Amino acid sequence: MSDHGFHVHGPHDHEVEHVAQHGGDSFTSRIAVLTAVLSTIGAIFGYLGGHSQNAALIYKNEAAIQKTAASNQWNYYQAKSNKQNLAELSIALTSGEARERYVQEVERYKREKQEIKVDAEKLEDLAKEADRRSDQEMHVHERWAMATTLLQIAIAMAAITLLTRKRWMLFGVYGAAALGVVAGAAGYLHL
Repeated sequence: MSDHGFHVHGPHDHEVEHVAQHGGDSFTSRIAVLTAVLSTIGAIFGYLGGHSQNAALIYKNEAAIQKTAASNQWNYYQAKSNKQNLAELSIALTSGEARERYVQEVERYKREKQEIKVDAEKLEDLAKEADRRSDQEMHVHERWAMATTLLQIAIAMAAITLLTRKRWMLFGVYGAAALGVVAGAAGYLHL
């Protein structure tokens, strides 16, 4: 409003002023509040769904890193096996001091391979655990996504209810909202 009493506003402002001055339609007000509450819950579920999806990707990346490290260890193990095989062949082809040196090398390669094998198996276990956690987070993400979708459906149905003024449609709104909250609870509880 200007200093001269001239007042300019849009249609929405007019409706808000009309409801404030003359009392509002309680049906419209309740649906508006319900829509705001559902939107807020949906935004929270959407955020949590994004978080669980990111966590799943991080765990999947960790699994890939551990698998690569395990593969490297197995390649190292194979290289030691090849050297051990060459030393064993050298035992058969040599005698004396040289033969004794190759016997010691074979024993050393056997010990080294055992240590490498233990490391490779640990890395494989870490990769499996990271994969398991990734799968678990993706399952939770699916629950959050389902919850968010159901709340969006409830919001859309609330808008249709408001436009058509068909009160019986509120059963669909409440049903979709309830299912959305249950799916969100399942996501929260990691079910």
